[in-house]
Amino acid sequence: MTQVCGRFAPSPTGSLHLGNLRTALIAWLSARGQAGSFILRCEDLDRVTSSPRWTIEQQADLSAIGIDWDGPVVNQSERFDRYNQAIDQLADHGRVYPCFCSRRDVAAAVSAPHGSPGRYPGTCKTLTTLQRIERQRQGRPPALRLDSHNLPVEFVDRYAGHQVGLADDVVVRRNDGVPAYNLAVVVDDAAQGVSEVVRGDDLLPSTATQIVIGSLLDLPIPTFVHVPMAVSRAGERLAKRHGSVTLADLATSGRSPVDVLRTLAISMGIDNPQAVSAADLLHRFDVGTIPRHPWIPDLSDD
Repeated sequence: MTQVCGRFAPSPTGSLHLGNLRTALIAWLSARGQAGSFILRCEDLDRVTSSPRWTIEQQADLSAIGIDWDGPVVNQSERFDRYNQAIDQLADHGRVYPCFCSRRDVAAAVSAPHGSPGRYPGTCKTLTTLQRIERQRQGRPPALRLDSHNLPVEFVDRYAGHQVGLADDVVVRRNDGVPAYNLAVVVDDAAQGVSEVVRGDDLLPSTATQIVIGSLLDLPIPTFVHVPMAVSRAGERLAKRHGSVTLADLATSGRSPVDVLRTLAISMGIDNPQAVSAADLLHRFDVGTIPRHPWIPDLSDD
C-alpha cells in the first residue's frame, strides 16, 4: 500500500489567519494519522506580491502549533521550467489557445444574462488566425488558456462525497509569462508525490479542471478532501480585516499558540481537547467528525 503524502501550500503574501491554520492542521492530522508524510510548499508564483518575510512568519506559526514537515520547503518560483514543459506538452496535444481578454472583459462576459458565473465564456476560443494576429498588433500579449472541452468530471471527495464538476478553460500561463496556479499546483503535487490534498471547499469548483489537467499530462490524481471554510460573522471569507485572526494578533490579547490549537481542535469536532501540540490530537482526529457548516471563530467562548 502506497504511503499517504499530504501537504500545505500557502502563498507568502501575508500572515496565516485562523482559517489557514485550521486547514493546515486538518491536512497534517489526516496525513500523520495515516502514518504518512507531510510536505510544505511555498506558492510564490507572483514575485510582486510574495515576500520572504511572510514565508518565515508562516513557517514559524505552523511550528508554534506543532505542525512539522518532511524535507525542504519547495518554492514555486524556482520551478518555472517544470511548468513551461507541462504547458508545452499541453500545446503539443492542441489543448491550449491564446486569450486576449482582460479580467474586465471576462467579468463582463460572465455577468451577461446567458453567462456562466465564474467560468470563462470561450470568447477567444474560436478566433481565427487573422483575428489573433490583429489583436497582437494592438499590443496586448495573450495569456494561454486550457482547452478543457468543458468535460464533466466525477470524483469522490473524502469529506464532501461524490462530486460531478465541469472543467473550465482556465489560464495556464498569464500574459506576463508567469505560469498560473491551476497548472502549477497539479504539476507540483505530482512531482512531490502528494497523494492527498486537503483544502477549503471554496476550491472544490476548480477540482474538475485540475483533474483534467493532470489526466492530459499523464499524472497521478490525488485524493481530495475539501473542508468547510472559516468565515466571519457576516459570512464572508475570513481575512485579517475581520480582527484578531492571526497568532500575532491573538498573542497581544493573551492567547497563546496552545490556546489557538485548542480552539482549532474544538472547531473540528474534538470535545475538551487536552493538547499542547498538534501531535496530542492525532488519536482523536477523524475527518468525518468535522462539522458540515462553515466555521465562525469565536475566541471568547473557548
